[in-house]
Formats: sequence, C-alpha cells, structure tokens
Amino acid sequence: MSLKKSSDTVAVSFDIDESALNTFTQRQINLTLDPLNNEVFVVLGVDLDVAAPSFLPGQNTQSTMALTTTSKTAMPSIGDSQCLARVQSKIQTGLSADSGVGFMHTSPDTPVGLLDYIGIIATNNMFVQIQGGNNAGAINGAGRVWGYRARADASVYGALVQSEVLSA
Repeated sequence: MSLKKSSDTVAVSFDIDESALNTFTQRQINLTLDPLNNEVFVVLGVDLDVAAPSFLPGQNTQSTMALTTTSKTAMPSIGDSQCLARVQSKIQTGLSADSGVGFMHTSPDTPVGLLDYIGIIATNNMFVQIQGGNNAGAINGAGRVWGYRARADASVYGALVQSEVLSA
C-alpha cells in the first residue's frame, strides 16, 4: 500500500456521556484530515475506558463502548469491519443482595503480534458509541487513539474512501 507518513505519532483523546439512561449514544470525533492532499489517519492503538455497570440484585447490567470509522445506529460488534475497538463490562446477579459476578470483554488495545497498524480512517471523522443495559444511571466513558497522518496516492485514497463510505 502506498502511504507516506506525514506526522509523528499523535494521541486523540475523547469522552462520551450516555444521553439518557440505557440509551445508545454516539459522538463524532473530527480528525481534521486534508482530503485535497489524500490525507488519512493510520490507527496504531486504541484504549477505551467505560464506566462500570450498576450492581442491582436480580438485574443483569452492562456497559458497552466502541470506536468505529463510520457512523452507527446501534452498538457494533468487533465483527463489524468498521469497528476498531470495543469494550463491555457486565454484572450477572442472582436475587440476593450479596450475589453477583462481573465479566469484562475487551478487544485488545493493540492486537497480539507485530502489525503495522490496526486501521486506516480515510474520511474526516471517527465515531465513539456508548450504551448501558439495565443500569440505575447513565454511564460515561473516555478513550484515546494513537496514530499518525499519512498521504495516500490517488488510487489507494479513492479505494479507502469508497470502502469506508460504502460499508457505512
């Protein structure tokens, strides 16, 4: 792939609050890329930190957060090719106040192995999503993405943009 690195590694930090109790919420994060110069953002790593779900006896609760290259209308899974990272915390409870087991699933901050990158964002934005399930209050989360800006040749840039837009 013909990419020419045009910046040092940068970190883009963000936060998100659930708009209402147990409601899918999405926030757009502008990368201010230069489309006239075929600029893309090469993602090297992602760290997502979602708030813990509520502990409510007799209720299974969860907190989920994801980062994607395209806008979503529902919480994506890591099986979605536009999903760069996802984290989910769950509490499974019984009926008594002293029973409950916590579970956490995280797509790795950086995949195991030596990869050049974990994703390329060709359009100007990335998106972070959050959603709680059966919680007593709205949840929040924060995150950081590490990457660098690069310039692609025209054919690669066109293919990346088309792939991202058509898969949205």
